[in-house]
Amino acid sequence: MTGRFAPSPTGRMHLGNIFAALVSWLSVRSQGGKWILRVEDLDPQRSRMEYARQIEDDLAWLGLEWDEGGVDSVGDHGPYCQSLRGDIYEEVLQRVESTGLTYPCYCTRADIMATQAPHESDGRVVYSGRCRPESLGGVMPPDGSKTARATRLYVPDREIRFTDVVYGEQSVNLANHCGDFVLRRADGAWAYQLAVVVDDAMMGVTEVVRGSDLLLSSAQQIYLYELLGKEPPRFAHVPLLCNAEGRRLSKRDSSLSMELLRAAYSPEEIIGRLAALGGLIPEYTPITASSLAKHFSWHNISNLPTITC
Repeated sequence: MTGRFAPSPTGRMHLGNIFAALVSWLSVRSQGGKWILRVEDLDPQRSRMEYARQIEDDLAWLGLEWDEGGVDSVGDHGPYCQSLRGDIYEEVLQRVESTGLTYPCYCTRADIMATQAPHESDGRVVYSGRCRPESLGGVMPPDGSKTARATRLYVPDREIRFTDVVYGEQSVNLANHCGDFVLRRADGAWAYQLAVVVDDAMMGVTEVVRGSDLLLSSAQQIYLYELLGKEPPRFAHVPLLCNAEGRRLSKRDSSLSMELLRAAYSPEEIIGRLAALGGLIPEYTPITASSLAKHFSWHNISNLPTITC
């Protein structure tokens, strides 16, 4: 089996990032698999190479060694930085476009917000289909001479079902959950949903471990796998870590960043703390990642949506 960790180099990692990386690494090592490190630097405004190198250094310090990938690696499936994989995404986008299910979207963010109120629980906005062409059951934009703002993918009004390792059976209707979604943005940047599917498929990833905030986006990715004729990986989403105020950790939470954690704790102390929080061990004790892998079981992972650290 093959797992991966695919962080965005937009800042120093925090405990939540490390928890997802740890669980992914433990699952792979317990099954004798391969662990890939991929850099998801699609956002040129926020991504920094120095952050990517810090991520590598932090993972190595924690004992989470990878088997393939990394910033400078070419490897069997490289490059492993998404910013260098544009030609690959372009080729796959053309394949998707050949299905007749994509179309240019002229909507600005203001247009989208004006036609659909945000979903009450999470602020998510469902695209109304404003630019969907007649061939896909919509109406062409009034001014076809406009420069396309983005490339969208039509989604059918049907349920996509999958079983998450931690959260069990899931069923998502993409038409109601997100509507037609973007594959390439107006500025030419590649959308996460396309890039992650292309990379996971080409790199032979068979298990995806990440935070529970991405649970439902798995349905969008499964739909793309279907269109590309590829088998989707097994999905395993883990609880998000929150601070004492109940807010999910972010890279702005400097008190829980790896910079300060490394100055105050040993790798074994950090691994032990995360293992206890996630249910991997019954109570806190310092432990190495390699020792923890010998007793890893998905049955021990908490299925709460969040964990307070």
